[in-house]
Amino acid sequence: MAPPLATLPATAGARLPVSIYADSEEASASVAAQIADLIRERAAEGQPCVLGLATGSSPTRVYEELVRLHREDGLSFQNVVSFNLDEYYPMAPGSLQSYVRFMREYLFDHIDIRPENVHIPDGTVPKEQINEYCRRYEEQIKEAGGIDLQLLGIGRTGHIGFNEPGSGPASRTRLITLDHVTRTDAASDFYGEENVPRRALTMGVGTILEARKIVLMAWGEGKAAVVKRMVEGEVTDSVPATYLQSHPDVQVVLDEAAGADLTPRKTPWLQGLPCDWQDAALLRKAVTWLARTVSKPILKLTEEDYNENGLSDLLAESGPAYDINIRVFNELQHTITGWPGGKPNADDTYRPERAAPFPKRVLIFSPHPDDDVISMGGTLLRLVDQGHEVHVAYQTSGNIAVFDDEAIRFAEFVADYDHAFRLTSGEPADNIYHRVADFLKNKQPGQVDSDEVQQIKGLIRRGEAKSACRLAGLPEGNAHFQDLPFYETGRVRKKPLGDEDIRLTMELLNRIQPHQIYAAGDLSDPHGTHRVCLAAIFQSIQQLQASGTPWLDDCWVWLYRGAWQEWDIDQIEMAVPLSPQELTRKRRAIFKHQSQKDRPLFPGADQREFWQRSEARNRTTAKLYDELGLPEYEGIEAFVRWEF
Repeated sequence: MAPPLATLPATAGARLPVSIYADSEEASASVAAQIADLIRERAAEGQPCVLGLATGSSPTRVYEELVRLHREDGLSFQNVVSFNLDEYYPMAPGSLQSYVRFMREYLFDHIDIRPENVHIPDGTVPKEQINEYCRRYEEQIKEAGGIDLQLLGIGRTGHIGFNEPGSGPASRTRLITLDHVTRTDAASDFYGEENVPRRALTMGVGTILEARKIVLMAWGEGKAAVVKRMVEGEVTDSVPATYLQSHPDVQVVLDEAAGADLTPRKTPWLQGLPCDWQDAALLRKAVTWLARTVSKPILKLTEEDYNENGLSDLLAESGPAYDINIRVFNELQHTITGWPGGKPNADDTYRPERAAPFPKRVLIFSPHPDDDVISMGGTLLRLVDQGHEVHVAYQTSGNIAVFDDEAIRFAEFVADYDHAFRLTSGEPADNIYHRVADFLKNKQPGQVDSDEVQQIKGLIRRGEAKSACRLAGLPEGNAHFQDLPFYETGRVRKKPLGDEDIRLTMELLNRIQPHQIYAAGDLSDPHGTHRVCLAAIFQSIQQLQASGTPWLDDCWVWLYRGAWQEWDIDQIEMAVPLSPQELTRKRRAIFKHQSQKDRPLFPGADQREFWQRSEARNRTTAKLYDELGLPEYEGIEAFVRWEF
């Protein structure tokens, strides 16, 4: 088990102890090991182990690891008593979105816990009985001896459990009205915000604080801001998670992305922590931070600016200011290139990409059928225009993100061309149309689509992706639709990454043997699909590398970020500028994805359309370069290189 990259004790700056791991897999394995040790310790004492359990995306890998420990290492859960934090209200236990179902699918159905020891708030309790039910839930926790270890995640509002802003430290298990932000975040699970329950049953903050140990987990750059408020901010009911600062035994477990905004990671010099100024990445982070803090271009920074903002040690070790400014300015300047595939017959000493070979074989991985054009559409267009052999691999069908009325419209279209379905099914298309229309007419909120409807929705997105590829000038055979099996559940909740996903990815890589790979490197996708797709690529490359695959010796991997987040200015290693005309061409490519236009089914927290988010992100990056004293562009697409 890998140790954490950093352990930050509770100090005046960090009010909670923090462990930061390289990724969520390592962090989850560590948390699962703690739980397993506690279960065994309590069993050896002849005592029950009382666990407070959470749902959502944060603990899923912990549960998967506990299941593995049960199957492979003989970890028994016979002495475990569990109490879940919360449940939507109203909510039938068999519903797709119920936490009863969640816990069974991820944990309880795969271990030997006694059914009578499992406690999950009941979303079917009659309203007039709720107060008594909640009082009894509290009593059951006390009768079990209190919670030994409580697992928590954290919501964007700073909620723990469903304790929304305004919840106090004395609050107990109760029925609560959900915040609009929380309901928006849950919209993808319910196929639309209008289907999300407005209320939930939750343990109170006071109930949580009575646990003997608390472990809070957070993954991805999307949680970085609220993690910073929880760990470093004042205690306030506007961020209920800050009440954890009063608990004597709390551990905050993060991946690198979720911990990126914490002061010791982002600006260690402000806390007087030792800094290795020979680290080029840290140096660039400090100088770009200083320039933005004092609102000056890099080349105008003075020794007074450094001294007055906690960077006097940097001056003493690497100064004078002029030399530092020139170094960082040149590094940023060298990230900018109009030739993302490398400029032929040019000196590439200070360019982010190699000049040779030219042209290159380029493989762009797109988790959903529109991530390629949303995230790096301008770069894609430029690679094609500059003569490279560009392929796009659409890793999933994206079928769950299509509205029902779009499926009916396309089924109706097919019905008018009866022969199209006769060729594949031998059945009149009219029959299929009526069957699809009847299903969707009677479909319940959150119900999984039939196989037929999933197929139609997948074909809609496939057709849109092909249209965008045609606009970009890709040859017809250069769009590859992988339909990775982990995704094809018809539900927002996906299967774990499997051997078949890796096999399909390795097969495509070996077939194309690219000189350049582009992949979505963001972890803030609220559905987690981007994270799984990235893992499929990384694991495939690592397996190919272990087998001595020769073409990998001449392959570089570039990571882009999508509709949810952008790379920080100090992280960017290749910046591709876009002219106004190129930004317009990129927008036209995004518009080809009509099923995601106007109002996407799963917009996430940002209510703008994807093309609006994309352009705003590109313009913001360009503005940052301009403010730092670099050339002014209409937009910039940013990339970070992954070295394997």
